[in-house]
Amino acid sequence: MVAHEYAHAEAAYRQGDDTAYMLGRLTLNPLKHIDPIMTVLLPVILWVSNAGFLFGAAKPVPVNPRKYRTFVRGDVIVSLAGIVVNLALFVVFTGLFGAVGLIGQHVPSLAGSLGILQEMTYQGMRLNLVLAFFNLIPIPPLDGSHVFYHLLPPGWGLKYREFYALGMLPLLLILWLAPGAINVFLWPAYQLMNLGLAVVGGLRIGAAS
Repeated sequence: MVAHEYAHAEAAYRQGDDTAYMLGRLTLNPLKHIDPIMTVLLPVILWVSNAGFLFGAAKPVPVNPRKYRTFVRGDVIVSLAGIVVNLALFVVFTGLFGAVGLIGQHVPSLAGSLGILQEMTYQGMRLNLVLAFFNLIPIPPLDGSHVFYHLLPPGWGLKYREFYALGMLPLLLILWLAPGAINVFLWPAYQLMNLGLAVVGGLRIGAAS
């Protein structure tokens, strides 16, 4: 999540918007990206209440699209930057999964510790794919919605952007009322995960699954 938000800030800065930079958000320091409600309180409430799904988010990076050198191009690039970074991290963690497995084959005495480390890389693969494709869902305020409204006719796009005034409410309602619908958008994530495991899964150590 931190890498995702940092990518938005970095992309915005490169597109001419220094808002996140001036507010100290162009950093990988996790403390700068924590939102007390969305990062801490909401996940705890959902977990304690057995809501049936768990959801949380980092503090959104503030941007000013008016500062982009080209509005549409800048908005699309900034919106997709976090997703691209999550996909890149998936590739990195896939490589690490395989590397840890190779070490485990050559140093069996470390299998216990390496199995734990490999499980961490597995979760890195899984969570980065979920973050990437979840954020592609075209529901405000997710990143995919910023790209989607640029594909709509201007009049429809303006109407669509009115949903941003509702904040997280549309997304939370869908997660609550129709959680299965989210799986449709996450289908590519499942396929990429299977592909990654097809490449490095043979190097799995013990408990990694």
